[in-house]
Amino acid sequence: MAKAIRVHRTGGPEVLTWEDVEVGDPGPSEARIRHSAVGLNFIDTYFRSGLYPAPTGLPFIPGNEGAGVVEAVGEGVSHVAVGDRVAYAGGLGAYAEARVMPAGVLVKVPDGVSDDEAAAMMLKGMTARYLLRSTFRIGPETTLLFHAAAGGVGSIAGQWARKIGATSIGTVSSDEKADLARANGYTHVINYKTENFVDRVKEITGGKGCDVVYDSVGKDTFPDSLDCLRPLGMWVSFGQSSGALPDVNLGILAQKGSLFATRPTLFSYVAERADLEETANDLFSVVASGDVKIAVNQTYALQDAQKAHEDLEGRRTTGQTVLKP
Repeated sequence: MAKAIRVHRTGGPEVLTWEDVEVGDPGPSEARIRHSAVGLNFIDTYFRSGLYPAPTGLPFIPGNEGAGVVEAVGEGVSHVAVGDRVAYAGGLGAYAEARVMPAGVLVKVPDGVSDDEAAAMMLKGMTARYLLRSTFRIGPETTLLFHAAAGGVGSIAGQWARKIGATSIGTVSSDEKADLARANGYTHVINYKTENFVDRVKEITGGKGCDVVYDSVGKDTFPDSLDCLRPLGMWVSFGQSSGALPDVNLGILAQKGSLFATRPTLFSYVAERADLEETANDLFSVVASGDVKIAVNQTYALQDAQKAHEDLEGRRTTGQTVLKP
């Protein structure tokens, strides 16, 4: 037996319950992991609230990323072995002391990357990687806007963009978060509580607009995000922390400059094993080199997941957060 957080009905943080679960042995192509750290992400609240239906139905164990040690492997597993330090992003069930899961999503954690860093960065770090290097491949000539620049993905993206040499504009909700965004490499930072971010973007870019806008906020930043783009620019909508977007008439893209729009997900970008390894190894490389630092700014006991969700949704967290079994 092991302890885990389970959701028997969707709703607020109060539906997260701490209880015993049966773990069992891994079957073919599976592995059993003993977690040392579990990542906290906004998508966890979507599944908990019912905004996203859990693919396994109710009850379910939330959480999409973690790090730990392989305790056992099933038949046909050769890329990881008992005793390996591993991490993963993908597949509900991370809010547990131990779990059996498909071994194909596991990647080995190299020396120079801690378990807390790995657990905190797999989902957010690989998201930053596909956004900046695949969805829209930024370079030194790129001007980008990144909403929620002090958040988990935003803090990693800012550092990575600085390494590449892009001009990055970040939006935040407080002066404290503005300082954090600047420390994480953003060239310009806009506090949208006190400034109109569309006007400031136009001012910063001399009226040209940005090449790409990365938007995980959703309802509160649409359609203003489109007004921050140059003609033929790209709007990348990869989340909806403020609420779901309204129905979008694609004609608005033509009206605002023949814009491109996409709604990507990490799991489409790492569906193939080779793509997963390339993405994870690229992330591990920039972290191990020190070019991107993973700031684990909050740590909660796993059994205190309710409090962690309350703080996350209340915008009381910055950077990365881990839950400790």
